[in-house]
Amino acid sequence: MSSNSNGSLVEILLVEDNPGDVRLTQEAMKEGKMRNRLSVAVDGVEAMAFLRQEGKYADAPRPDVILLDLNLPKKDGRAVLAEIKADPDLKRIPVVILTSSKAEEDILNSYDSHANCYITKPGDLEQFIDVVKSVEGFWFQIVKLPKE
Repeated sequence: MSSNSNGSLVEILLVEDNPGDVRLTQEAMKEGKMRNRLSVAVDGVEAMAFLRQEGKYADAPRPDVILLDLNLPKKDGRAVLAEIKADPDLKRIPVVILTSSKAEEDILNSYDSHANCYITKPGDLEQFIDVVKSVEGFWFQIVKLPKE
């Protein structure tokens, strides 16, 4: 098991309200080669509190990457993405849209809002795990990420 390029634990924030997808992502990350800590926010309001280290998230780690679903309760992923990219303290954190939406409008709007990539969740269990492993490998073994 390796760590990111500077040798530290990889911090990942998963913003996902579907418990099944959370569980699958956790399993895929466990099988991966990276030492990571996966934090989960179940809605957009919780995600922004986590990222801004507010309330119970005062000691939350700054994520190296965010995996963001678009269809969330309280505040949807589109609004979360816009807030992240408008915030000078958060805008450099890569945001990977990982969603069930195949709508061209969602894809275009996500890139217009500066998402770093857009991935449609596959319906097949094995394919979903492969996608999560691919995301992990790409963002932490190939891409050079900025330091805080």
